[in-house]
Amino acid sequence: MSERKILTDYVYKIVASLVQAGVQNVVVSPGSRSTPLAYAVASTKQLTMYRQVDERSAAFFALGIAKATAQPVVLLCTSGTAAANYYPAIVEASYARVPLIVLTADRPHELREVGAPQAIDQPNLYGTHVKWSVDFPLPDDAAPTLPFIERHLARAVAIATSAPCGPVHINVPFREPLLIDFCEMLPAASFKQSSIAELTPSLATQQELASILRATKRGFVVVGELALGTDLTMLWAFIRQLKWPVIVESLSNMRTSVPEDCLPYIISTYDAILKSEEFKALVEPETVLRLGSQPVSKFMMQFIAKSQPHAYIVVDEDPMFRDSTGVSTHFIHASIGDWLVRLDVPETALEAEYLAEWQDANDIALEYIEHYTAGAIDEGAMVSRLLDFIPSGSDIFVSSSMPIRDIDTFLMKTTKDLRIFANRGANGIDGVVSTALGFSQVNNRETYLLIGDLAFLHDVNGLIASRYQECNMTIIVMNNDGGGIFSYLPQSTVEAHYEDLFATPTALEFRDIAHMYGMEYIRVEDISELLSKFSIVKKRPLRLLEIFTDREENVYAHRALWNLINAGLKAWQS
Repeated sequence: MSERKILTDYVYKIVASLVQAGVQNVVVSPGSRSTPLAYAVASTKQLTMYRQVDERSAAFFALGIAKATAQPVVLLCTSGTAAANYYPAIVEASYARVPLIVLTADRPHELREVGAPQAIDQPNLYGTHVKWSVDFPLPDDAAPTLPFIERHLARAVAIATSAPCGPVHINVPFREPLLIDFCEMLPAASFKQSSIAELTPSLATQQELASILRATKRGFVVVGELALGTDLTMLWAFIRQLKWPVIVESLSNMRTSVPEDCLPYIISTYDAILKSEEFKALVEPETVLRLGSQPVSKFMMQFIAKSQPHAYIVVDEDPMFRDSTGVSTHFIHASIGDWLVRLDVPETALEAEYLAEWQDANDIALEYIEHYTAGAIDEGAMVSRLLDFIPSGSDIFVSSSMPIRDIDTFLMKTTKDLRIFANRGANGIDGVVSTALGFSQVNNRETYLLIGDLAFLHDVNGLIASRYQECNMTIIVMNNDGGGIFSYLPQSTVEAHYEDLFATPTALEFRDIAHMYGMEYIRVEDISELLSKFSIVKKRPLRLLEIFTDREENVYAHRALWNLINAGLKAWQS
């Protein structure tokens, strides 16, 4: 058999195995060593290929596709530092539990660690940030090679998509020459299917949980960001049954599209009301049940840590369950499912006044927030208005730092159909533009990106993707000329070096960036223009809305709002 035939069979077996395992989307960063695989991907009709020359942005683009589809996405790059540029997105995918199949082409073994160009130590490159890593054999005509590849790829996809989801790494070495023969049909698969188990707690565990819930007089549920593909109908049914206060993070997507009969139990202003020491003392719980990841709100987690409830039950699909408070008392290894609805909890001992205290405080905070946003002109008020203006049936991708915190403050419980997404695995600001662009590619709803100026600059290369495939998204940049989040931290109280080291103003505006990428550009100077400018009919698939705000004014206005809510809660309790 010729070397070309061996190489052709090898790469098409890789592609056929991925298709057999359910992979549909591949993001390719072109390069020489990955040529055989890139050819095979590009010529396979069962796959949708996306291109992005910047590997760092490409990895976040793939992350966005995987978030939107809740399906594994393949990343493909050449050897050397190209693979290293995937690292930030792989870290995010690891902590956010997003399935990525990372294919890195490599030099053959004889060119490793001998000074050959573009040859770095690629096996195990991503360390513990991938769930599994394997170094494939070189293409050959030995009988075991293709079956080995087929089953290892089945393993890779199964590992990536089993709870908790996450990235896996497959390193694929190639010798030159790198050209293949194009095939019309993929080779037949001998491995048929992987069946992934559902994580359901034992009957004894369910009975113990039900017993704790039934006996609780003062308790609440916390719902954080949930695993990809979680069926929310199960959670709504559980909330109807339990009738407890439910603290819902914006990323849980349970503050929006709220069923009417569940509205009374949803507490969306918890970050504001838990800044009140008097209120925290009033609602100290004996039981907390947490579903999903830990909330964005530092005040919520501090409240739980200080309260040290008798039962703090964490339900997580990973045995390495998340609990930065160090006060959890029970861990249940399970995914969200119908077992929650089947719990034997016809009623609980929850005190009626305990639920009422949460509801009353939530209503007080809502009233202050609504009054504030009607007259304020700062960044938070603008985010609140945008949440009103963005049409139902839309999705908002939100950057870390201030944007996600403003969403958490100003997104109130509503029956309106909005969904919120973000990169909160590692909570970084890198790759947000690319993730949102990837998300929008496979999303059948209108997508908006809410981002700060520094985060936008950090990933402005992500817009290169729009030159290779049409992208449809509205980017809303809150330009306060620097890192607004630091204005709320102790560093802001030390004048020396604050602007240079933390605020880091750039004095940049983004009209020319919009022009460079053929985007529609709209400039908003103050809140009085927001509705009229936002309502302009979109003329191009990509729109950049740049809103100018003031960092100092934002801090003053936010703290003034918190003080008003705190005063209102004191008056209510007196």
